Amino acid sequence: MPTPIILTLTVLVVALVAFVAEWLPVDLTALCVAIVLILLGLVTPEEGIAGFSNSATVTVMAMFVLSAGITRTGVIQVIRDRLLVWGGKNPHQQVFVLGALVGPISAFINNTAVVAIFLPIVEDWCKKQKISPSKLLIPLSYATVLAGMITVVGTSTNILASGISAKLGYGQFSLFQFTALGVVTFLAGLIYLAIFAPKLLPDRKSSTGEFLDDDYGSKVYLSEVIISPRSNLIGQTLSQSGLQRKFDFDVLELIRNKVHLPQPLADKVLNAGDILIVHSSREELLKIKDERGLEIFADVKFHQGDIESVITTGEEKLAEVLILSNSRLIGTTLKDLKFRQRYNATVLAIRRGSELLQGRLGKIPLKFGDLLLVQGPKQSFIGLQTTRELLVLEEKNIESLRQDKGIIALMITLLVIIIAAFDIQPILVTSLVGVVLMVITGCLKPGEVYGSIRWDIIFLLAGLIPLGTAMDNSGTTKWLADNLVAIGGHLSGFWILVFFYLITSFLTEILSNNAAVVLMIPVAVEVAKTLGLNPLAFMYAVTFAASNSYLTPIGYQTNTMVYAPGGYKFLDFTRLGAPLNLILTILTPSLIVLFYGLK
Repeated sequence: MPTPIILTLTVLVVALVAFVAEWLPVDLTALCVAIVLILLGLVTPEEGIAGFSNSATVTVMAMFVLSAGITRTGVIQVIRDRLLVWGGKNPHQQVFVLGALVGPISAFINNTAVVAIFLPIVEDWCKKQKISPSKLLIPLSYATVLAGMITVVGTSTNILASGISAKLGYGQFSLFQFTALGVVTFLAGLIYLAIFAPKLLPDRKSSTGEFLDDDYGSKVYLSEVIISPRSNLIGQTLSQSGLQRKFDFDVLELIRNKVHLPQPLADKVLNAGDILIVHSSREELLKIKDERGLEIFADVKFHQGDIESVITTGEEKLAEVLILSNSRLIGTTLKDLKFRQRYNATVLAIRRGSELLQGRLGKIPLKFGDLLLVQGPKQSFIGLQTTRELLVLEEKNIESLRQDKGIIALMITLLVIIIAAFDIQPILVTSLVGVVLMVITGCLKPGEVYGSIRWDIIFLLAGLIPLGTAMDNSGTTKWLADNLVAIGGHLSGFWILVFFYLITSFLTEILSNNAAVVLMIPVAVEVAKTLGLNPLAFMYAVTFAASNSYLTPIGYQTNTMVYAPGGYKFLDFTRLGAPLNLILTILTPSLIVLFYGLK
C-alpha cells in the first residue's frame, strides 16, 4: 500500500476516534484535521483552506442568514394558530398536523431554526391540551429532518453534497433535484410517526404543565436564612460580601420587614433581621453559618405554588432555557461566565436529557441541549429571548418581532428560491443577494447577520472538505472503492445501494451528517463507476442516509435540542427511530432505482 494512502487512512481513523471520543468540539476537530493534512503534505496550504471559500460553505452561511430573516420577522408565528385549530384532541391527528405544518417550512428553512421556533409553541400547545410534550417533541424533530430532504437548501448536508457533486464532475444539484424522492420519504415517515409515535413515546413530563419543579424531580430546594445581630454582613451589600462568588449560594429574594425588596439585589445594604431566600445546599449553608453569622430556618422544600408566592413577586418569574448549538456557554461553567451578572438571572437546576445534574451547578461544564431552570426579573427574560445563544421555552413576545417586515422577508426568500429554481442564477448568488436585501430592507440588523450564522457548522465544513481532497489526491478513495467492489461485487446494484445507505447511516450517528457525506460520496461514486452504475443514484443514497438520523439524541442537532425539553431517555429515540430507519433503508434505495435508475 503506497505511503500517501497509509497516511491518509491514519488521519481518517484518528479523526473518527476524535469525533467519537469528543476530545474537542467537532468543528475544532475538523479544523485540526485540515491542519494535519497540510503538515503531512497530503494537501497544499491552498487546498487546506479551500473549504472556507468553497461554494457549499458560503451558500450554507447565506442560508443561515435568510432563515434568521424569516424567523426574526415572525413569518412562521402565523402557523401557531393553525396548530391550535387543526391539532384537535386525537394524538395521531396531533402528530400528523404538526408534521404537515413544519414540513413545508423545513424544506426551505434550516431545520434547527424551525425547531427553535416551534419548541416553545409546541410546549405551550401541550399545556393547553394537557398532554405531555414528550409525545410531540421527537416527532417535531423527526418531521423537520424528513422534510429537509425535499429541496437542496433544506439542510447544510444537501448543499455540501451538491458541492461535492460539482467537484466530481457531475454538476451542482438543482434546487428540486431530488424533490420527488424527498416528498415520498417525508410522507411515508410522517404517516409512520402519526401511527406509532403516540404508542411508542412515553409521558416523560407533566401533562398539565402547571408545576415546573415536578419536571425537575422535585429537586428545586430553597431555604430561608436570617441575618443575625452578630453577623459580619451587616452594613455590607451583597456584592461586597462576596457570598455568591465564594460559595455555591444564590440569593433569590431579600425580605425586610415583610417587604420584598426589588431587583437588583447586589447593591442592597444588609441589615440585622433581613431574610434571604436562597438556593443552596445544606452543606454550603453550614459552611457559612458560623463564618458569616447567618441563622438557618428549617429547610423548606417549595412546591411550585410556594415558589410563585416567594419568588414570583410582581416582576419575578421562572422559565426553562435551552442552550443552543452556537452558544458561547458550551464548555464553560455558570461561574466562569458570571451567568447571574450577565443575564440578571439565577439558574436553579440543570437538566441533561432525562438526568437532573447534581452538585455545585456553578462548576458544571455546560453542553449543547442542556435545559436550565432559570429565575429572575421578568425584564431579564426579554433579554434572554433576544439572544441567539439561548432559547427561552415560552413563546416570544410579539413586540420583539419585526412583524411589519414579515412580508418583505418572505418575498426576498421566495425570490431567492424561484430564481435559483429556474437556473437564472446559482443558489450561491441568489442567497448572497438575499442576505444583502435582508439588511437593506431592515428585516435584519447588520450585527444580527453574524449572530445568525452557525459558525460551528461553517468551520466543520471548512475543515472536512480538505479531507475529501486528501483522499482523492492520495488515491485513498479509489483504494477503498476497489476493496469494496472486491468484497461486494457479487451483490446486485440495489443491494450495493442499500449497503452504502446503511454504512452512511452508521457514520452519521457517530460522527455528523456533513462528515458522512464528505467521506462516503466520493467512495460511492467510485464504486458506481467501477460497476457501471449510475453515480447520481449513489450520491442520493448517501445524501439521504446522512441526514436521516433517528437512532440517538446526538446524531442530529434537532434531536439534541428536544432531548432535555422532552425529558427523554436515550432509548426513547431508538424505540421510535429504529423502525423508521429500517423503513427508509429499504424504501429510499427502492425509490432511487424507480425514479432515477441504476444504469
